[in-house]
Amino acid sequence: MMYFLRNFSNKTRLIRAVALATAGSGVVGFTSSSDYNTSVSVSIPSLRDSLQLPWRTMKENILHSAAFTYANHSLYGASPLFFSRPDPAPDANISSGADIGDSPKRSCNCLGRDSIANAATKVAPAVVHLSVPQGFHGITLGRSVGSGTIINEDGTILTCAHGLVNFQGLRSSSKEKIEVTLQDGRSFEGTVVNVDVHADVAILKIKSKIPLPTAKLGSSSNIRPGDWVLAMGCPLTLQNTVTAGIVSCVDRKSSELGLGGMHREYLQTDCAINEGNSGGPLVNVDGEVVGINIMKVLGADGLNFAVPIDSVSKIIEHFKKNGRVVRPWLGLKMLDLNSIIVENLKERNASFPDVGRGVLVPMVFPGSPADRAGFLPGDVVVEFGGRPVGSIKEIVEIMGDKIGNPFKAVVKRKNNVTETLTVIPEEVNPDM
Repeated sequence: MMYFLRNFSNKTRLIRAVALATAGSGVVGFTSSSDYNTSVSVSIPSLRDSLQLPWRTMKENILHSAAFTYANHSLYGASPLFFSRPDPAPDANISSGADIGDSPKRSCNCLGRDSIANAATKVAPAVVHLSVPQGFHGITLGRSVGSGTIINEDGTILTCAHGLVNFQGLRSSSKEKIEVTLQDGRSFEGTVVNVDVHADVAILKIKSKIPLPTAKLGSSSNIRPGDWVLAMGCPLTLQNTVTAGIVSCVDRKSSELGLGGMHREYLQTDCAINEGNSGGPLVNVDGEVVGINIMKVLGADGLNFAVPIDSVSKIIEHFKKNGRVVRPWLGLKMLDLNSIIVENLKERNASFPDVGRGVLVPMVFPGSPADRAGFLPGDVVVEFGGRPVGSIKEIVEIMGDKIGNPFKAVVKRKNNVTETLTVIPEEVNPDM
């Protein structure tokens, strides 16, 4: 210490050294008068201001083989604690290249210490616990549990379908009553209004003499991989449970998950969900519902899936308009193309058409509308309904719910032969 003071006998040099040493962790100020009586003040921000949003993570140890599940079997491990430290919000008065008074206030889209809690608070009162009777031929053998979200003050509840169809059947309405419990402890009898098995979406209804709390439906089209989301619901009958994570993928296709049937897309997240979370809301940091949690992968950590709310909104409109979801069927198996896939296909077969994008047809179902229209395996659809297309999703959106309407399809075949076909979609069999 004495060596240090001897080397800094000049008080001005000492002040500068102290300033440099503390510049990274606080604010240094000093005053000096003519008689060299100098004072130094150091201000260091508190640890509480630096560590924002302490976040717990839970490692799930699953002892089962990898498979998609709606009723999960999970074991819990330790819960290590780590800290997330987002950049602090800049001073609202800071400006660049202009006077303070002339610059608009700058905002920081950082995740604050209250962001998760605020989002959960907005939605939580509308999240409900469902107890569903299970059995056959009118005999109740037990009850399953699930979650849902009140989306209208009249008691309309959004949930998943797979917890209802076992006793309800695919088409007839259930005579059984579903027990619906709100966060505040009130219980109601709910009835099934609509079910769409293909998308795993269902609508329930309860009656209340007073307006019920509701959650706002957001949009899933603006979600990006890495965005923070919350999974809310009643896992293992534990009501008012909130977990959080990020969006891992915004358009995970059902074919990638090994799920047969119609083409579907899911939001993939790493939020912790378990049995009872099914049907509960996936929520963004603005407190808006952006999906319905429906399934997870056994034997893997953080592989969970939700139906995007934009798809759900369209299904709800179908329910209101037709009482069911009307889906056109062409009878094609299709695959989205991109430049890399096209290059690979051309390496295998030099006669593959020169296309930059489009939808490949690997298979045509015999006797289907596409078969009657003249589609062949190996066709690449580049236009549909008068619009260029590069994905199955675009073709589905163009068809909408137009059953029996003719659509022009431009296809490219080997050696760059172009054909224009006319296909008339039929309605998907509801029991398929």
